[in-house]
Amino acid sequence: MAISHAHATLFSRTSLFLSRNSSRSSLAFCIPFSTSAASSSLPSDKLHRNKWRSPVASVLELGGVKIGREDVMRDDPTNNVPDTIFSKLGMQLHRRDQHPIGILKNAIYEYFDTSYPNKFDKFDDLCPIVTVKQNFDDVLVPADHVSRSYNDTYYIDAQSVLRCHTSAHQAELLRRGHTHFLVTGDVYRRDSIDSTHYPVFHQMEGVRVFSPDDWEASGVDATSYAAEDLKKCLEGLANHLFGAVEMRWIDTYFPFTNPSFELEIYFQEKWLEVLGCGVTEQEILKRSGKTNNVAWAFGLGLERLAMVLFDIPDIRLFWSNDERFTSQFSKGQLGIKFKPFSKYPPCYKDISFWIKNHSLKTTYVKL
Repeated sequence: MAISHAHATLFSRTSLFLSRNSSRSSLAFCIPFSTSAASSSLPSDKLHRNKWRSPVASVLELGGVKIGREDVMRDDPTNNVPDTIFSKLGMQLHRRDQHPIGILKNAIYEYFDTSYPNKFDKFDDLCPIVTVKQNFDDVLVPADHVSRSYNDTYYIDAQSVLRCHTSAHQAELLRRGHTHFLVTGDVYRRDSIDSTHYPVFHQMEGVRVFSPDDWEASGVDATSYAAEDLKKCLEGLANHLFGAVEMRWIDTYFPFTNPSFELEIYFQEKWLEVLGCGVTEQEILKRSGKTNNVAWAFGLGLERLAMVLFDIPDIRLFWSNDERFTSQFSKGQLGIKFKPFSKYPPCYKDISFWIKNHSLKTTYVKL
């Protein structure tokens, strides 16, 4: 079962690189301006109701440099970023511990921290503005590939884009010497909007690099060693998230891994594609200065898995500030089942009634 475009990762059949429908040189961090001062003047009851309604940052800070609307939506013939997309920059749902996306991310972190103590470096605040080279060239996307078109990708100018996948940071991290890492972030692809498609979503990428000392004592070649380790790692992750489930591996093709696989699990009486993965193409490692190494990589869409684990029927709900949605989830509580609510906004009514001392009591009731 193929993952839909909005949920696709770098490794999905319907990913950026396989679907037609679908910065800076150093690592930068995006930090939205604090809104605590503005909100402190609100009455406490309104603060409680609006605790999830943080204003979208109109200015971001990248390594100390302020980035405003004019830096993302430039007067450039190649620029195709609309206000609706700019408004999502800095929201970082994956960094909210009480949001389904953040809960899922932390559950995956828990698995890697337990299974590989102090091994994997974690990055979840890398800047979504990347170069065309980072987004395409560094992961071997051909120059004439359809994914580079303005119909598929949000361009800031001819040389910079809003990242289409977290793999845009892979080469830079490898060059910096990281050998075990997880990258989580918001990614952007031009797409129609419906219950399973949205132009902004979240991904996690995992990479592990091996040296000759790792596989030479095993008696198998480097590629087989990496593939076996990859499958063992991801089977453990699937069990951590879904419990004891039946699994199967599907051989597939991706231009950036060889061999390549998809993992499916039998969940709720159907086969579900969980992620794509493979042994990293040697050319990617060679360009990153790791000519004597072998590596594996995987990619997964967080919305895709969160919709299944939390029974969330519409991808648009992840962006809701409605307390009837946000209040259903708690930090560390993976798999709490979503309870549907009316499509109409909540309504607050004044109700007056008499109590024993015959004074008038007024309270606010949400209907």
